[in-house]
Amino acid sequence: MKSDDQAASMALSALFLDIFRANGRLIAAGDQLIAPLGLTSARWQVLGAVAMATTPQPVAHLARDMGLARQGVQRIVNELADEDFVAFEDNPHHRRAKLVRLTPRGQQVMSAAHKLQRPWVDILAAGLDASKIAIAAEVLETLRNRLEDGTNPEGADQD
Repeated sequence: MKSDDQAASMALSALFLDIFRANGRLIAAGDQLIAPLGLTSARWQVLGAVAMATTPQPVAHLARDMGLARQGVQRIVNELADEDFVAFEDNPHHRRAKLVRLTPRGQQVMSAAHKLQRPWVDILAAGLDASKIAIAAEVLETLRNRLEDGTNPEGADQD
């Protein structure tokens, strides 16, 4: 392994640790931010995926887009349906895989979550350089794409 590659590998390992730490803090802060709406970060994330879909999607598609297990997303979608945040509708392409859509109540809670999130994001973004954020987003997208393309620990060479 070249020294440049080795330096990049070490830097990436350190970045992974920072991502794990930031993710934990992000989830905890998100839970606190939206608790008054009766949501958790996990529920908010799933509601957001439903809201961002251009058309109603089956749970399997939502889970794939989120990079999560279908079973976990199904459990959360069922909870959200029980509380009338989402509803199921027939899927013309699959008899059993229902489509998930936001209900009016789900739209209201997403709007309320956005109103809570906006000032919080503004505080977090204060003093940060937008071009550096764009670079960080690009690096994360590249890593996500490589992971989705099948780069996994089982395929790594053991030195």
